[in-house]
Amino acid sequence: MYRKFIGPSIVLGLYLMADVCFAGVPETRMSVTDIPAGTVGLGAAIRGGTSPYTGVSNIASQSAGNEVDLLPLYLYEGEWLFAHGTSAGIHVFDNDWLKVDVLARYRFNRLESDANDYFEGLGDRNQTVDSGVSFTLSGDWGELSTTWVNDILGNHNGYEWDFTYKYAWESGRWFVSPFISYIYQDRDFTDYYYGVNAGEALPNRPFYQPGSASFWRGGVNASYQVTSRLMVFSNIASQHVDSGIFNSPLVDQSQQSAASLGFAYFFGNAIDDSTKNRGSGRSGEWSWRLNTGYQAEGPFTRTLTGTLRRSKDVHAYMVGLTLGKLISDGKYIDYWGKVSANRRLENGNQSDFGEYNAYVMAMTTAHSPWTQEEWLRAGIGFGFSYATNIPYVEQVKQAKREENTSHFLNYLEGQFDVPLRLMFDNKAVQNCYVGISLIHRSGIFAKSDILSNVSGGSDMVTGHIECKR
Repeated sequence: MYRKFIGPSIVLGLYLMADVCFAGVPETRMSVTDIPAGTVGLGAAIRGGTSPYTGVSNIASQSAGNEVDLLPLYLYEGEWLFAHGTSAGIHVFDNDWLKVDVLARYRFNRLESDANDYFEGLGDRNQTVDSGVSFTLSGDWGELSTTWVNDILGNHNGYEWDFTYKYAWESGRWFVSPFISYIYQDRDFTDYYYGVNAGEALPNRPFYQPGSASFWRGGVNASYQVTSRLMVFSNIASQHVDSGIFNSPLVDQSQQSAASLGFAYFFGNAIDDSTKNRGSGRSGEWSWRLNTGYQAEGPFTRTLTGTLRRSKDVHAYMVGLTLGKLISDGKYIDYWGKVSANRRLENGNQSDFGEYNAYVMAMTTAHSPWTQEEWLRAGIGFGFSYATNIPYVEQVKQAKREENTSHFLNYLEGQFDVPLRLMFDNKAVQNCYVGISLIHRSGIFAKSDILSNVSGGSDMVTGHIECKR
């Protein structure tokens, strides 16, 4: 069992380390060619480092008062699709020596105009999402990759191109990989983050337009396998700021350094049925669930313990479909990978919209002490949620608190149900359950940049029917 997960988790962990430190913070990319398709994991990391901007002490959100950034990490390695911490994409081609990916990933570069008095009158330089293509060559000599990405949210409207070489050593449970990268950023990129336009210029902050920039970046990734499924990892890296960037009146640091520290837990494989417990008869098990419900008052902890009141602020509803696949089955706890598509019904407050969630659910079952018949199931799920519009209740609650909102947030779900076969003697429902699902979207107490430093969220109470196949 140990060897089954140690290789995949080390390599995927190193890849997620690279994404933790992406953009504005040193990073590189690692090979994931040894990971079995279907590997699912979750984790978290803290990210810290120096900022190049004048009078800004670190790279975390100044307006939120953070000294470090907390990252939730959602991990999946599929045959075609992947999610590596703060990036996701498609494997276009993958063999022993060449890999081609199309990807999108979060860029953490930012300047908050309220960081200090010097930036008063300056427009914010926002974080964004870049997309592009990556080519990776691998061999006994190491790994060489090149990645081109450009802005898809229309913030910097530029592109970045990097070339990275790395070589890895493995010793017992340790995995260490130094790397070196050459980075090129075009003038649109540098002008957005480091330029000063005419409307922002002051006597002590003159008009400035940097050209394109290029620089070297180096560092070390390391991981330690604590158990067959749990690993801890770190990344340390540094880069010298290009002279065109350093000459900007917004910049006072010629050297940037950054580090991350985190963990990842790998639940198993959603595709490979050979990883399920032999003899359990559950290989290939999957489920579908229909649910509908109303906007709850929350918070999630109160709802989870039985307080199911409607929201005082907004009356809204939802309907949804969830598909699940058994990742691993255990003596006491099963792990399921789930994806759901919900329709938020806003009851006239605004247009209805879609919400999409992906998460891992740990589920346990209570049995009769006399017959061992299944009586009750309970599960808790964790993952991410993307809403095509901000739920109206989140807009109202966050406006009252003068806090941010975000389309992309953390996702929690509680599920409680009973088998229908306890009520009906019908083969059609022998593998079906009826119960309650508690749905929650929120940030992580305003500690996470990728969740827009949101503190707060929304809750739904829903009834459901779920069937396993």
